Amino acid sequence: MKNSKEIILKINGRNEKITVPSHRTLLEALRETGHVEVKCGCEKGDCGACAVLVDNVAIDSCLTLAWTSEGKEITTISGLGTPDEPHPLQAAFRDLGAAQCGFCTPGMIIAAQGVINDNPAPTDDEIRMGLSGNLCRCTGYAKILDAVGHAASEMRKNGEPS
Repeated sequence: MKNSKEIILKINGRNEKITVPSHRTLLEALRETGHVEVKCGCEKGDCGACAVLVDNVAIDSCLTLAWTSEGKEITTISGLGTPDEPHPLQAAFRDLGAAQCGFCTPGMIIAAQGVINDNPAPTDDEIRMGLSGNLCRCTGYAKILDAVGHAASEMRKNGEPS
């Protein structure tokens, strides 16, 4: 491909070599490499469905060029936990009914992890602010806020790093 570059992205702890044109977004690159857990929502940074952690900071992958993430640690929802061993945020969303249709859930949990990375003891207002870039059409947000607060508390009790 003209204007393409071979890059190595470290995704969920594994290096993946891909060739991308300079205009390819991280969202497109992730989905092309099989990381379909990263959802494609609005493609303009309004919904947060495509959120991933890049060096522990939640970003919208639809607004990030893939090549700018080379050499950085990229974490998708699959990198946080598994169905058998869920991350505390995943468990809280499940146990407190914070997920309904599930489309926004991966991005919402990633954004929540970003909030907790910034502050392991976030206030309700800090959680609201941290999740303000993520849209959910099903839940009304109350259970999501409860789940994030609960998970943050559980993580502190267990001495888990953010």
